[in-house]
Amino acid sequence: MTVADPAPRAITSGKDPRFAPSLYAHVGQDRSWTLDYYREHGGYEGVRRAFAMGPDAVIDEVKKSGLRGRGGAGFATGLKWSFMPLNDGKPHFIICNADESEPGSFKDRYLLSEDPHQLIEGMLIGGYAMRASVGYIYIRGEYVHAAERMWAAIEEARAAGLLGKNVLGSGFDFQLYVHRGAGAYICGEETALMNSLEGLRANPRLKPPFPAAAGLYGLPTTINNVETFCAATQILKYGADWHASMGTEKSKGMKLFQISGPVARPGVYELPLGTTFRELIYDWAGGPLEPIKAIIPGGSSCPMLRWDEATLDTPMDYEAIAAAGSMLGTGGVTLIPQADCIVDVTWNLVRFYAHESCGKCTPCREGISGWMVKMYEKLVRGRGMPGDVELILDMSENIGGRSFCALADACLGPVLSSIKLFRDEYDVLVQTGQPTYPARNRWRNE
Repeated sequence: MTVADPAPRAITSGKDPRFAPSLYAHVGQDRSWTLDYYREHGGYEGVRRAFAMGPDAVIDEVKKSGLRGRGGAGFATGLKWSFMPLNDGKPHFIICNADESEPGSFKDRYLLSEDPHQLIEGMLIGGYAMRASVGYIYIRGEYVHAAERMWAAIEEARAAGLLGKNVLGSGFDFQLYVHRGAGAYICGEETALMNSLEGLRANPRLKPPFPAAAGLYGLPTTINNVETFCAATQILKYGADWHASMGTEKSKGMKLFQISGPVARPGVYELPLGTTFRELIYDWAGGPLEPIKAIIPGGSSCPMLRWDEATLDTPMDYEAIAAAGSMLGTGGVTLIPQADCIVDVTWNLVRFYAHESCGKCTPCREGISGWMVKMYEKLVRGRGMPGDVELILDMSENIGGRSFCALADACLGPVLSSIKLFRDEYDVLVQTGQPTYPARNRWRNE
């Protein structure tokens, strides 16, 4: 059922003024990336509070806040921090995963380039809590501007005594470095990221051991996303109760939601977890510019949801979207137009995952990069035969849960959901050799 466009409210800000301060409070402001600006607006107050509390109390504060990882998995951040072993006599590392390669996700780049000191402060807080003396920010290769801004901010912080030996007279030593990746999606997987940092081929590692026990260089390591570390900065500055007062019972705080596709105002919107798709799409993004058939709710690896009243009224939190049959992921909401053939859309995503596979394991190397791509190309070229869709489903059953990391399963998210929701478009393509919506069949003639 297609939902008619109501008149959108005249709201153009990327931040909800009802919930200030916010992670994006200074994004877009003049000189917001400098240390002087950051200090003038209360910067590094959170880490001072952390030093006064002690490392164990910091972890307890993050636990109390209800913060869950904003990189996609949604694991409890405070609990993850508590996994770092204590008094083991080994160096500890923390890593910020700033690879942000998930199609539909583009929130972290603005934090990196517009408010880098917020991330530095969050990593200081995390490093102090987990007794880590070294941190790395792993930035995807295409983010050249963001990497330059981060390096400049780190140099500013180091010159001001905010990094290095005896940070702010606390007795805590912490060094921070930027490492640029080479533009590989697989490096969003934490163990492949660590291999890349070590100068090895970016293949995922077998777990266990988990990074908290044996991570970077075989030493205890904790990895969090950019948004997660920045949220920790706000929690230590304003308190766990402030953070827990927003969102839902199990999904607390604000979230950076990204919306792309045919909407009036695509972009990043910082809203409380539990905000509905309807509010994001219509009140904030200005509504669709054409009829929509499906929503990808959290980045390309999340199963599609049909565009209907029930989906639009679904709260955007971890539990509600899971109950609807998908995942919150990174919060990258993508609208799929009615006029696009769903098989073409899915083929485009399958080709992405096939290209980005590291090729380490057979289910991904042969199943995704080999047979899945070939089957979709056969369909969209008009050469499909009866039984081809069943063969794709059979292949998916043999691939799902059997690959070395989650990349193959990520590819199956859009594959299986598109067949489940729009099997009729597959059948028409098999029966006639022509897509249901030929005017927008973008990939047939490549």
